[in-house]
Amino acid sequence: MSDTPTLAERLGYRADDRLLIINCDDLGMCHSANEGVYDSLRNGLGTSATLMVPCPWAREAASQYRGEDVGVHLTLNAEWELYRWGPITVAPSLLDGDGGFPRTVVDVWDHADLDETRRELRAQVERAILWGFDVTHLDSHMGTLQLRPEFFDIYLDLAVDFGLPLRLTGWSTQELTGFPHRALADEEGVVAPDHLVFSAGPGVRPAFERLLDELRPGVTEIFAHPATDHSELRSLAPDWETRVDDHHVLTGDVELRTKLERSGAVLIGWRELRDLQRKG
Repeated sequence: MSDTPTLAERLGYRADDRLLIINCDDLGMCHSANEGVYDSLRNGLGTSATLMVPCPWAREAASQYRGEDVGVHLTLNAEWELYRWGPITVAPSLLDGDGGFPRTVVDVWDHADLDETRRELRAQVERAILWGFDVTHLDSHMGTLQLRPEFFDIYLDLAVDFGLPLRLTGWSTQELTGFPHRALADEEGVVAPDHLVFSAGPGVRPAFERLLDELRPGVTEIFAHPATDHSELRSLAPDWETRVDDHHVLTGDVELRTKLERSGAVLIGWRELRDLQRKG
């Protein structure tokens, strides 16, 4: 048995405790997302959220912030056809010629200048802080920063510079990515949950139900995209139905809430991980 304490133990829990972070991605993306995310945090099961600083409704999200556990959803993509957002710095290599960030991850990898990328992402974190957010963590929209080493270097540097924990894929994905992202984060003292749960299909419901049956000891993060049902959301988001269902899962699904309570999971946020990281 290893003498090294587990992340759960470092946080003050038992090694066999099952700790769960339920993160609400895409705060600031649109008004419907702002409503859905804050409702999920204040009245539902959400324990944290991440803000898309470049999006048009991010400033509204900032105006409604009440000290919730909010990090920055570092953004280099604008994936939809009709609704666009782009860099907040002068960054020609991060534009796709259609008024916004590239739509695909591969397009970013193929064309982004790394210096422009670093400046843009640092500016996103700094703007969130300027707007009054007590930033708790970093993650990456569409995973763009997690799967290529040259982009991961920027991701990790920001975590070190701002003293923030990161969303990371599991140890098992290191063979897929071809570089030791978990080990690199550990070497820099950057904290990350032990497990990350992806939804295999649209919406968080199937993954959430499976997670509660299979929840492992340690810290697990699952993420959702809650939004309220408005004509705004229907007009801009091809996946609007799953976003509305994510909101229902986190705020109105009594059966899932009961199942969560019976699972023995302990809900936590990212702020606990950030404070641990900053203690060194």
